[in-house]
Amino acid sequence: MVKESKTELKESKSSGKGIVLQFRRGKQHYHPRHFILDLGCKSKEEAQKLVGKEVKWTSPAGKILAGKVSSSHGNKGMVRAIFEHGLPGQAITTEVEFK
Repeated sequence: MVKESKTELKESKSSGKGIVLQFRRGKQHYHPRHFILDLGCKSKEEAQKLVGKEVKWTSPAGKILAGKVSSSHGNKGMVRAIFEHGLPGQAITTEVEFK
C-alpha cells in the first residue's frame, strides 16, 4: 500500500463529495438550515481545514442549494454546514459537493 504525500492529501481535500448525515439538533429543537456532513476527514484537525468551503446539494429536480462549512463537529472529522435555505428531509444520506 502506497502512502499519499501531504501535498496530494491537500489537493484531494480541496474539492470533492460528502454525505449529509443529519440536521443539527438538540433534544427538543432542530436547526433547519444547519446540517452535519461527512466530507471524508479522519480527524478534527483535517475537518477544521475545510471551514469556509462552499457546499452544494442538488435536488432530484435539479435545483442547487448552496451553503458553507462553518466548523468541525466532534472528534471524528464531521463538519457543520449552514445552508442559505434549509434542505428537505430527503437530503439526508444523499451526496453533497464541496469546493
